[in-house]
Amino acid sequence: MSEPFDPVALTQALIRCPSVTPIEGGALDLLEQRLGVLGFRCLRQTFTGDGSPPVENLYARFGTGAPNFCYAGHTDVVPVGDESAWSVNPFAGAIDGDRVIGRGAVDMKGSIAAFVSACEGFLTQRQGDLPGSISLLITGDEEDLAVNGTIKMLAWLKEQGETLDFCLVGEPTSNDRLADMVKIGRRGSLNGVLTVQGIQGHTAYPQLADNPAHHLVRQLAPLVDEALDDGNAFFPPSSLQITSIDIGNPVSNLIPGQATARFNVRFNSEYTSQEVEDWVRSRLDRAGVPYYLAIRVSGESFLCPPGPLSDLLSDAIERVMGYQTELGTTGGTSDARFIKDYCPVAELGLLNATAHKVDEQVPLAHLKKLRDIYQSVLATFFEK
Repeated sequence: MSEPFDPVALTQALIRCPSVTPIEGGALDLLEQRLGVLGFRCLRQTFTGDGSPPVENLYARFGTGAPNFCYAGHTDVVPVGDESAWSVNPFAGAIDGDRVIGRGAVDMKGSIAAFVSACEGFLTQRQGDLPGSISLLITGDEEDLAVNGTIKMLAWLKEQGETLDFCLVGEPTSNDRLADMVKIGRRGSLNGVLTVQGIQGHTAYPQLADNPAHHLVRQLAPLVDEALDDGNAFFPPSSLQITSIDIGNPVSNLIPGQATARFNVRFNSEYTSQEVEDWVRSRLDRAGVPYYLAIRVSGESFLCPPGPLSDLLSDAIERVMGYQTELGTTGGTSDARFIKDYCPVAELGLLNATAHKVDEQVPLAHLKKLRDIYQSVLATFFEK
């Protein structure tokens, strides 16, 4: 029999909901029922458009006053890949020894379960009215295009007159031990597709052709050889990585007519995406040949400087875990990039080592410790 407010059983139940983006899979139904029992007012919204399927989302709030402390997360998960490579059914929520295995265990159903369990413990033990509100913003397309989840829910909440004063995102931020990093910002991400046209011809008669592969190589060289920056106090240096070079030439005696390269830039707070694009174009221009560059920005870099929210999380981690955490900005993008436009935001969750992997897993002890950290955060927040 599980202990009261145990996040393990809830993690298992959420894993058993096959909520691969954009399918809800029963995960929001489960959370709505669990939170409703606690007295949360639960609102569901489905958004569609932007060329993507409909996505279901949930906003749940306990209390009506300010300040509103919000937890944000997503119940959608990535596909399992080769299911035969898993040691267990990826949607069974199986416990193997001291850990639970399943898709979403780390990213991020375990964190959601820990926060809901923390709410149960905090609200059950608390005496008197709550001087403020607790809310959860749970969305369903973070793992894909992220166009019908958090970004539209935030706009909808604003229309409804809902205000978020602080937001904790439960993404897996821990590296070597639980809660060893709290993220207070994220790098931006810019994707580029560079296309160079040439004149096709026979390799024996290069004077009658114009090889776009040669131009492409010369254009890419400064992108690789020159650093964008040296980083700063909160961010590592920005990084440009070429991800593919495509010519599609099946033979060795044909000069191609077109060459294409793809690259990704993870940029820090020294740049906006437009400044990164300008930096890239200025180096491509040096080759003196025409080119076409398509740009897609996944998110801008941002930083929420250390302050009350990061202090609140850091102090809770030290109380529960007995060590100090690090404030960082590493990793990929998250929905915090949207939330930062509405309120201060920070991220704290489980170890990221097995996220998106075969046999994604989390130690049972980590789920309970993360619950304790979250509950300590709530207790301290509402004591002030």
